[in-house]
Amino acid sequence: MLDKKMEGINTNKVIEEFEALTKDAGGVQRETLKKILEENGSAEYLQNLGLNGKTDPESFKSCVPLVTHKDLEAYIHRIAEGDSSSILTGKPISDMSLSSGTTQGKRKFVPFNDELMENTLQIYRTSFAFRNREFPLEKGKSLQFVYSSKPGKTKGGLGAGTATTNLFRNSKYKSGMKAIQFQCCSPDEVIFGPDFHQSLYCHLLCGLLFREEIQFVFSTFAHSIVLAFRTFEQVWEELCNDIRDGELSSRVTALSVRMAMRKLLRPNPELADLIYKKCSGLSNWYGLIPELFPNAKYIYGIMTGSMEPYLKKLRHYAGELPLMSADYGSSEGWIAANVNPKLPPELATFAVLPNIGYFEFIPLQDNAECMYKEPKPVGLTEVKIGEDYEIVVTNFAGLYRYRLGDVVRVMGFHNSTPELKFVCRRNLILSINIDKNTEKDLQLSVEEAGKLLAEEKLEVVDFSSLVEVSTDPGRYVIFLEISGEASEEVLQECCNCLDRSFVDAGYVSSRRVKTIGPLELRVVWRGTFLKILEHYLGLGTVVSQFKTPRCVGPMNNKVQQILCNNVAKTYFSTAF
Repeated sequence: MLDKKMEGINTNKVIEEFEALTKDAGGVQRETLKKILEENGSAEYLQNLGLNGKTDPESFKSCVPLVTHKDLEAYIHRIAEGDSSSILTGKPISDMSLSSGTTQGKRKFVPFNDELMENTLQIYRTSFAFRNREFPLEKGKSLQFVYSSKPGKTKGGLGAGTATTNLFRNSKYKSGMKAIQFQCCSPDEVIFGPDFHQSLYCHLLCGLLFREEIQFVFSTFAHSIVLAFRTFEQVWEELCNDIRDGELSSRVTALSVRMAMRKLLRPNPELADLIYKKCSGLSNWYGLIPELFPNAKYIYGIMTGSMEPYLKKLRHYAGELPLMSADYGSSEGWIAANVNPKLPPELATFAVLPNIGYFEFIPLQDNAECMYKEPKPVGLTEVKIGEDYEIVVTNFAGLYRYRLGDVVRVMGFHNSTPELKFVCRRNLILSINIDKNTEKDLQLSVEEAGKLLAEEKLEVVDFSSLVEVSTDPGRYVIFLEISGEASEEVLQECCNCLDRSFVDAGYVSSRRVKTIGPLELRVVWRGTFLKILEHYLGLGTVVSQFKTPRCVGPMNNKVQQILCNNVAKTYFSTAF
């Protein structure tokens, strides 16, 4: 039934359905919770909590506690081990999604089922309908930097892969993507290739072969798009040679990939010369993407949160092409769609779809009372504009009142459903005593230091941090990878700038009375953050799921080791 519905999508109808859903978001939420609890009422987890078949929000909240992944690990472990009884859901779970592990340092299993697949397609349809209204696509293909990990199995025989792998390997996904003109120009063998570097090279080559047909450029995260075109800068002449001779570079050794690419390659000296001329004519690669793909309408991917630091470089490659942030979700499932595609990524908001889960919001108020007693969660339609909240999710795959750990700000309402802006992960905080600095604070600090580097025609390639408490007083340590050589004077000023740019009152006062030591800047060798990426790829993460860890905790000792073993220069702040 789903496949038929996806065959020819009527964007006006999709928008009408969304408008109807969001007119009475509160009512839809009650019905959605009722449906979730009716479908899963027989689950051991819910039975043990004494719901006794009740499906109203009040009973649900009084019986079911707020939980984190740690609280559910024992249940999820049993499912992964092959226990097919009704543990978290009424129907057995057939697949597990694996999180990237880049935020916590540890990968985790999250239940995945057909309902989550349907939610994914609904989110994609919704955002596509609004996007296509503003930026209509012509018939063609898309250049997608997407990668799939090998499908694994849990001990109990359940499918286990990244959330994106679970999508790519689902039969409904392909027909769904075709309906919203989301057809990748690369063959499946490239997407499912065994080596990321070889797949990336072939994605670029396919994009060039179909350059006139490319309608947009996509990857799950902005980081992957920037990485792709940084790679293009290194390999573009080799790509031109492949096109000129009709022979694939020897760097691609995977047989399945070579065979698939052989079907596409024919000697084409005219195209090779055209690409060579275009690349040679660019100034520092500005506007590379529209130059290569003249009919592209936009660049699409998740560009909020930890992806914001890559926007400057992405805009450099994009020239005048619009950047559009993709929808809001996580390994645990989708939450909201981008229905305002004209907004730049920094201002992007996401409208919650009230029928894909039951959502609650814990108010985050910065006052003394909240330090002792956490406020009660409020419902989807009870949130207030301008306020920050932590999201709590109840979904169709066995997560009940699950704390996602994301902080969002309510920017407005679309009919009666809130439009959210992603702020940061709640637990990614630099803190030694009374100071509290989030991932966003770190990002802003690095941006300020980046302005000093920009004056020297340099840029921050990537960054991370840790809290050093093995000495007294403790201090913040910031790791920067820079695009070239900067003078000692500039780097010392960058270090002071980083320190001054943390404006949290607890941090500033602690620095002044020396209960927090001088910030340390460690400049790492070029390629250090690629080593971190390689580390995660070795653990089974795929590039399109990778997020650079911004604050490296003690549990993440391998990443700490990579950073600390690749330090080229060290500076201590003299700002206070």
